[in-house]
Amino acid sequence: MEFYGIIGEKLSHSLSPQIHKRVFELLDIEGAYKLFEIPKDKINNLVDVLKLLNIKGVNVTIPYKETVISQLDFISQEAKSIGAVNTILIKDGKANGYNTDYFGFGSMLDKNNIQVQHKIAVVLGSGGASKAITTYLLDNQVKSLYLVTRNKDSNLELDNRITVIDYEELKAIKGDIIINTTPVGMYPKVSDSPVEKEIINNFQAIVDIIYNPKMTEFLRLGEELGKVTCGGLYMLVGQGIKAEEIWQDIKIKEEVLEEVYRELEKEFN
Repeated sequence: MEFYGIIGEKLSHSLSPQIHKRVFELLDIEGAYKLFEIPKDKINNLVDVLKLLNIKGVNVTIPYKETVISQLDFISQEAKSIGAVNTILIKDGKANGYNTDYFGFGSMLDKNNIQVQHKIAVVLGSGGASKAITTYLLDNQVKSLYLVTRNKDSNLELDNRITVIDYEELKAIKGDIIINTTPVGMYPKVSDSPVEKEIINNFQAIVDIIYNPKMTEFLRLGEELGKVTCGGLYMLVGQGIKAEEIWQDIKIKEEVLEEVYRELEKEFN
């Protein structure tokens, strides 16, 4: 039996145990996945504790994705670029950090046939999730990338290929893809959208990383306008599958991702 889990401050609503339990079943892996709620004053010894308890791998969520970096022996290239780690593998006594949000986002775009190469993209929000997404877009040769924030004068450490604008300036932008990484529209405030219909109409693909509800108001408005739309549930499952690939050192067939996604999707219809 191998042991895994998720590290965070508050985890009661996490779907990760459900995702990984199902992956273990589908791949015939003897594994257990637990929630590890850790207060902020105890996080500095995380890696030592993981080794002591013989835990092979963990996911890391808010607010520890940046905090854990200093404790790691190795950090993958995408995690370095993003400045955040959400997956840790303990192997040969070493702690290795990765960011699978990056790959989960990519799998969501591939699933919905949304191309980013040579496209104009807008990302709403400047939080942790937006870092993974802007890094993915830049790595995959987006033509122009705008980051929209309510306070564009804040000291954001961003790649110089990103243009920071506010919501007023967004009204003048026309492009290919608009991506919501803010919590606006998340359950229970499901009637909210981060931007109005007029702005959504300026883009061809409407992407929301929120997965509850499955159809956010942002996506509903996009669908009403005849746009390509996709929500965040596939990204959530995709990043979980990538974590399992890292922990198990295998390539997992797409059919496994699809199976887990379909089962979770039923809960959000």
